[in-house]
Amino acid sequence: MEPALQRRVQRYGWDKAASYYEQYWQRQLEPAQNKLLEMVALQPGETVLDIACGTGLLSFRMAALVGKQGSVFGTDISDNMIGIATRAAQERELTSVKFTRMDAEELLVADGIYDVSVCSLGLMYVTDAPKAVKEMVRALKTGGRAVAAVWGQRNRCGWAEIFPIVEHRVKSEVCPLDFQLRAGNSLERTFLEAGLIDVRSERINAPLEYKSADEACGAAFAGGPVALAYSRFDEQMKKEAHEEYLESIKSFKKGEGYLVPGEFVVAVGLKVK
Repeated sequence: MEPALQRRVQRYGWDKAASYYEQYWQRQLEPAQNKLLEMVALQPGETVLDIACGTGLLSFRMAALVGKQGSVFGTDISDNMIGIATRAAQERELTSVKFTRMDAEELLVADGIYDVSVCSLGLMYVTDAPKAVKEMVRALKTGGRAVAAVWGQRNRCGWAEIFPIVEHRVKSEVCPLDFQLRAGNSLERTFLEAGLIDVRSERINAPLEYKSADEACGAAFAGGPVALAYSRFDEQMKKEAHEEYLESIKSFKKGEGYLVPGEFVVAVGLKVK
């Protein structure tokens, strides 16, 4: 797909997903976020750039860790995600957290001004992941740290059949997802190629727990990367897609709900020049 088109698709797709995102994904993404925070070890007073911040779930956790003397600047390609995050910051009366719509591959920030650059579950969706990582590094001070989390191997993510299920009903361009950083130590290698040192990565198994079929379908279709495609389905197509998806995860059924395999990869590195 032509990069500019893919970015537009991502922008409008996540706009569609924004109002459902926290409902279906807040609990599911916590294991990856916990590991990311453990590996980056934020300190009071640090300045943080949170790229692809979504509704600010991780941004607010990081704001608490860096305290009032620190700050968090969240960016996301989706206007609606940024709107939700901004309203949440206002409701919490947090002045140390700001949010702005911005493309991860073209960050409109100065060189070398942040202590930490973070991208949690966003690098899979950009058109050029190495470029996005270089932007993360460019924004860092000397001695700063970059950390990112991505989905793991496709065959270890039990929900991944959602993509062919949607793609054969609509043009594939409306639901792009890249598993390019999943294999071997690809994320770690991308960090090294961007000039980071002391790079290390960890894989974690984190099953996605859904209490019902409706919750499993809501997360897969309405709250994630295929939301734009899903919005084009008529009611009959939605019904058929739900049935096909539930069939694809039936082996993970636990009582009335589902425990779907999931894997995350988290990497951290240091900027020295």
